[in-house]
Amino acid sequence: MNLKLVHRDGGAGMGEGRFETVLNALADPILVLNAEGGIAYANLAAEQFFDASQSWLCSRALSELIPNDSPVFAMIAQVCAQGSSLSEYGVTLETPRTGSRLVTIQVAPIADEPGAVAVSFHDRSIAFKMTRQMDSRNAVRSVTGMAALLAHEVKNPLSGIRGAAQLLETAASTEDRKLTRLICDETDRICALVDRMEVFSENPFIEREAVNIHQVLGHVRELAQSGFARYIRFRERYDPSLPPVSGDRDQLVQVFLNLVKNAAEAAPKQGGEVTITTGYQHGLRLSTPGSGARTHLPLVVSIEDNGEGIPDDLRPHLFDPFVTTKAGGTGLGLPLVAKIIGDHGGIVEFTSEPGHTVFRVYLPVYTGSEKKNG
Repeated sequence: MNLKLVHRDGGAGMGEGRFETVLNALADPILVLNAEGGIAYANLAAEQFFDASQSWLCSRALSELIPNDSPVFAMIAQVCAQGSSLSEYGVTLETPRTGSRLVTIQVAPIADEPGAVAVSFHDRSIAFKMTRQMDSRNAVRSVTGMAALLAHEVKNPLSGIRGAAQLLETAASTEDRKLTRLICDETDRICALVDRMEVFSENPFIEREAVNIHQVLGHVRELAQSGFARYIRFRERYDPSLPPVSGDRDQLVQVFLNLVKNAAEAAPKQGGEVTITTGYQHGLRLSTPGSGARTHLPLVVSIEDNGEGIPDDLRPHLFDPFVTTKAGGTGLGLPLVAKIIGDHGGIVEFTSEPGHTVFRVYLPVYTGSEKKNG
């Protein structure tokens, strides 16, 4: 298929190479299909969307990428029959390569190419994920207030209880000392929980610097393999050309150590795998609340496990405080991840299905002009 852009007067405007340049500059994935349903062209956004190279895509039929019962095929048939463009909003696209995504699909006929169509996918799911991220931040704010209350109403009295138990211990029998030691241990545990909640401060101080994200991830992997993930198989798919991240190295270590720990615990005991991927994604910007500023978030770090997946009833509340499936878990790990990434101006989201759960963190690039305080 020889596709070219044409001026309205019918004269040739741009050759095929220029045509590809224009399509590759677009943020939405675009596929051009021939009359047989084969993929004749895929832009760069389509490569990222379907996690496949252009050459691989162009050797496949659309039915090999998308289930046959998808509304997109009915749309293509209608466009070919009527010869006019068609759009459908709020379509759930589920494929092994894309996961579950909420998209707007647009199908348009190609002039002078009978049966050929251009199909574009506008990913609406990221907007919903950002909304969910903001909801999580609001939930975290409630933890901030609760932490302040607990510090005053619980932590101070606990200090008195612990002191009294220590005094009793000096004159207690061996059996009674077990009880006083239990009192001390439990008060220490509750105080430690309150201390963990106190990290959810409203005004974080972030010492922003140029951070090599691969060094952070390498450090996290070493920590994991020397401890909780010693029996997990790790895979690394890094883009070595990534620019530095703008952020606080120690806080980013905390974020990814938490995500890797969750992934390792979710992976099966036999054959457990955790895959860490980095990449550069164009076109994602996040508006800063209360200002007109927009942060570009091109750096993507993905933590993937092959566990059973996240239960459906937990997914809408996964970043809310005190939501956990772990025995003895506090449910503060993922809210802390969302808080730190939010303080960095980024977002974190996830997709999950049996055997394939991925947490993706989107971060800004270091430009040298950042303020030290968030």
